[in-house]
Amino acid sequence: MNAQFKKGALELCVLVLISEKDRYGYELAQDTVGYINIAEGTLYPLLRRLNKEGFLETYLAPSSEGAARKYYYITSHGKERMDRLVEEWEDFTSSVDHLLKSMGRE
Repeated sequence: MNAQFKKGALELCVLVLISEKDRYGYELAQDTVGYINIAEGTLYPLLRRLNKEGFLETYLAPSSEGAARKYYYITSHGKERMDRLVEEWEDFTSSVDHLLKSMGRE
């Protein structure tokens, strides 16, 4: 998949996945890779930015497998951002689908 497509959709995917349940970084990376093939190095800078902008917050929780894990959860501000991105995504993909169909490229 085109890297620019992935980059544009990754923020939306991360917000949607975290809105479903709180997740720690590695878990989120694994869940995201199930849909979009990304490098972990792409995810962590995005998580830091979303946290800095107030869309996500974090907390530490003990792990049965070693050190405490940093979990991310979505804020009300993040839910608003996610809703806007979903709307924009649906409008965008609908427009592109319409264009492709009108050109006989289904």
